[in-house]
Amino acid sequence: MSYNHGPNKLMDDLKTIVELSHEFGTPDYVKGGGGNTSVKNETTLWVKPSGTTLGGLTEETFVTLNRKKVNELFNVETPTESTAREELVKNFMAEAVENKAGRPSVEAPLHNIINTRFVVHTHPFLVNGLTCAKEGETVAKNLFPDALWVEYIDAGYTLSVELKGRIEQYTQKHGNGPKIILLKNHGIFVAADTADEIRSLYAGVMEAVKGEYKKAGIQADLTVNESESDPKVKEQIQRVFGSDAQHVVSSGLFTYVPGPITPDHLVYARAFPFTDELTNEAAENYKSKHGFAPKVVIGANRVYGIGTTPNNAELALELAQDGAQVMQLSEAFGGIDYMTDRAREFIENWEVESYRQAIAS
Repeated sequence: MSYNHGPNKLMDDLKTIVELSHEFGTPDYVKGGGGNTSVKNETTLWVKPSGTTLGGLTEETFVTLNRKKVNELFNVETPTESTAREELVKNFMAEAVENKAGRPSVEAPLHNIINTRFVVHTHPFLVNGLTCAKEGETVAKNLFPDALWVEYIDAGYTLSVELKGRIEQYTQKHGNGPKIILLKNHGIFVAADTADEIRSLYAGVMEAVKGEYKKAGIQADLTVNESESDPKVKEQIQRVFGSDAQHVVSSGLFTYVPGPITPDHLVYARAFPFTDELTNEAAENYKSKHGFAPKVVIGANRVYGIGTTPNNAELALELAQDGAQVMQLSEAFGGIDYMTDRAREFIENWEVESYRQAIAS
């Protein structure tokens, strides 16, 4: 593609990516600080700061990165040990930042290698019903033959390096890069040179998966069995989990997800809900087994989101509901396919995701 360097064009592009960010920053596409967007010219990449919301972006809040510097990352010899590698990558990316708008999205290197002006990455539950399903790859290749399907790969540097090669192979075969990238147990990237094409591509994907759910007789709406909230249960949760449950919100009971399905669900709602009796012993057993307190508690025919801040608790419940919708929809494609223990543990121990959660809280 060719880039127009004029200042008016740049302002128009920044205005456009803000509009796209707000448009695709709704709960149908992302929850909390999930997803990211970018715009680029030949020298510079503007990308969403880590942990911030798409709906809250302005032209001034995008992180500005030197594209040449970002691309040098792919030539750096990185440690094999994941913690040391990610620390090196984090520091390298910080050196590429040209303004002080924040820390760039962890997927900035991936945005940089996609050769289109605009990139919009989201995690819609309608799409993740496909990407988190056992038969997702087979169905996706039939529905979207021109899309690039990618098996689950650790987010961040590892994903960027692997996708760089995949995109180069795709480009050699097709003469241009992929406009739709579907990431297993993660979400979707849509890339194009115009806002209208971004919108058109997304509309096509959403209509196609909706059609599959309709054929399978599966509803997207979540079934919630309403029941009255008992204040004594909330008080018991706060006693049992202490400072981890300073704030508690709840909804009626729904069929919650019993395991890990995407990085976003791990970050905001944890992989495993607490389902035992609300006793100190059970709470300690959970923390001893998993290394931290839960964020979702099931009890008294209700689902509770708990957290250290109101937003933290609300996000836990929101992602629990989103996960339940994903699991429900995945039945159209053979049922849910959980993340492996190794993939889950990488996200749980990843400093980047701890940062993202802290910013979003």
